[in-house]
Amino acid sequence: MALSDLAIKTAKPGAKPIRLSDSGGLYLEIAPSGGKLWRLKYRFGGKEKRLALGKYPDVGLKDARERRDEARKLLANEVDPGENRKVQKAAKAERAANSFEAVAREWIAKYTPTWAASHTSKIVRRLEMYVFPWLGGRPIAEIAAPELLAMARRIEGKGAIETAHRAMQNCGQVFRYAVATGRAERDPTGDLRGALQPVKTKHMAAITEPRKVAELLRTFDTYQGTLSVRCALQLAPLVFVRPGELRSAEWEDVDLDAAEWRYIASKKGNAHIVPLSHQAVAILREVQALTGGGRYVFPSARTSDRPMSDNAILAAMRRLGIAKDEMSGHGFRAMARTILDEVLGFRPDLIEHQLAHAVRDPNGRAYNRTAHLPERRKMMQAWSDYLGKLKAGAEVIHIQGRTAA
Repeated sequence: MALSDLAIKTAKPGAKPIRLSDSGGLYLEIAPSGGKLWRLKYRFGGKEKRLALGKYPDVGLKDARERRDEARKLLANEVDPGENRKVQKAAKAERAANSFEAVAREWIAKYTPTWAASHTSKIVRRLEMYVFPWLGGRPIAEIAAPELLAMARRIEGKGAIETAHRAMQNCGQVFRYAVATGRAERDPTGDLRGALQPVKTKHMAAITEPRKVAELLRTFDTYQGTLSVRCALQLAPLVFVRPGELRSAEWEDVDLDAAEWRYIASKKGNAHIVPLSHQAVAILREVQALTGGGRYVFPSARTSDRPMSDNAILAAMRRLGIAKDEMSGHGFRAMARTILDEVLGFRPDLIEHQLAHAVRDPNGRAYNRTAHLPERRKMMQAWSDYLGKLKAGAEVIHIQGRTAA
């Protein structure tokens, strides 16, 4: 006799499992603990088998019968419903393992050891905010260019044009990793070249005239704030690294005896070497007396567990009367690039190396971090000597339409 909802609700457990039969092989198994589970008994390949169809009351009588009927349709087509469930479960697991988010996080985990922590956190945050909510659960091999464009359009709609470009760039990196690991056939971001709104180029304010550079350096020496900030101000033009790299410098990466600072460049995640001039070493030894016992060369004023804030050097320059449109924290890089090339006459490839920019050999391969290191040491010392002469008031002359000492 077929089961009824009333019979199921009033059924009591016993000392041993109880089976209440319905029809077509469907029955409800009641455990001694009181739990109720739907099962289907069927034969396939000459063997008796059982298939779990869900727990009662999560799966009611009507739903259990529908699941039974679906299983019997498979049997009619000579498909074992138990084996079919295993295949479907495996396919679901594979889809989850090969989802865009799963592959992206695998890519991030692989390259995190070679990236600066700030670089990693920016990528993770960008993907979690703008990409994963829309594409994270999709099988990466099934994602097409229109879906990527729709994702980027949402970011553009917020006015974040540069973020849209960076998100698309990160997606391309994930797709290329998926291709390399056999999870996708191609990178669809290549189909979207020119589809996004162009990014407006922002020029960082920089002082590149030697006479004004001299005034700037002398102004830095008058700073009356903390020793840590004054030393950061004085070191910034000598090493011309990115602002975030300077403020997050760690003592374990600095070798004053070897006059070297080795770290992971924040933008590309590549290992980078900064040869330290005599003047740079002197500044670092001065601040070492204050901060050498901690992790950071320039720690936060509030706690030594964090680096100096990104606003500390900028705020110091503003207090010294250096306007925002006159000099930025990034401006020391433009200053060095311009004067080293046009005034001091150093080779552009040496300058680009020292700026931690990608430089390739004649065969198109990227040079490693130690490339031309002896020449770069000479350049960095010559640069510091030149700045010292400017600050001391060396005669300034014009060279090819530009001012030089």
